[in-house]
Order: sequence, then C-alpha cells, then structure tokens
Amino acid sequence: MAKNKTDVSQETQDEAMQIAKKTQKQGQTKEQTRLIAQGIQKGIAEYKKTIKSKQRQADKAKKKRHKNSIENEQPVTEILSSEPTQKSTVLPWSLLVISWLGFAAYFVSHMNQ
Repeated sequence: MAKNKTDVSQETQDEAMQIAKKTQKQGQTKEQTRLIAQGIQKGIAEYKKTIKSKQRQADKAKKKRHKNSIENEQPVTEILSSEPTQKSTVLPWSLLVISWLGFAAYFVSHMNQ
C-alpha cells in the first residue's frame, strides 16, 4: 500500500515547504526546492508512522500488563476465600467458650441469691 501525495496532510506539506525554503541554496530552482520539500514530507510521514507504531506497541503492552495483573489478582481472592487456616479458627472458638463460661458463671451466681 503506497502513499501518494494526497495522503499527506496540508499541514505537513506546508511545514516541509517552509523547511525546504529555509535551507534553499542560492541558484536553486523552484523545482529543486519542490523536490526537497517532497523528500522532507516523506521523512515527516515516515517519522509519524514510526511514532504511531511505537504508541500502538506501548498501548498493547500496557493492556497486556493490565490484563495480566487482573488475572494475577484472581488467585489471591481464591486463596482468601478458601478454607480458613488453623490460626484463624482458634479465635472464634475461644470467644464462644469464654462467653458460655461467662454466661454459666452469671447464671450460677444469680441462682445462689
């Protein structure tokens, strides 16, 4: 897919012509200046294409990192939602036993009165 002159924006053409006129040598014809401007246009278009390509690659890499980070978070939630460990089951049972002992002590103390 080759690009022709119509694919280059007017802004790029104007910029290329300004650069060509600034670097114009004495005795250089308008045709030579036009050819230099076309070469500059081609260089600008190639530069923009390269930059866009790099941006696309960076976006793809960013999306891939984001996707991988989301996938990596799922096992963490699965680990957290799995069966509780031995250490985390001791506290609720201890509190239950203490509360029942407290209730029994309260009940016995009021029965004796």
